Amino acid sequence: MEITTTEYKRCDVVKTIGRIDSYTAPELEEALTGLTDRGRYKLVLDMTDVDFMSSKGWWVLIETQKNCKRYNRGELVLTGVQERIRDSLNLVGMGSYFQIYDDLLSAVANF
Repeated sequence: MEITTTEYKRCDVVKTIGRIDSYTAPELEEALTGLTDRGRYKLVLDMTDVDFMSSKGWWVLIETQKNCKRYNRGELVLTGVQERIRDSLNLVGMGSYFQIYDDLLSAVANF
């Protein structure tokens, strides 16, 4: 998996490429925790090029979301989520836990 982070004035965009599974989820967790540790709580996760998401990956995102929303500091929003990945999120009952945008511009404009 490849992870790139871009810092904007209003938020940070984290782009992931490849699979997010039990082997790669710790990398994603490290990248997201690094941002929140620096006080960056308005995050966009660009999942346009993610072709698989395991439960471990979802747990990383859920923990990040809880950390971002604590004290109304911000939130983690998703963009470019493929339909089958979105279906798996809805299957476990977490479809409403994240705001999901169709394109990156709309997600960044949310902040």
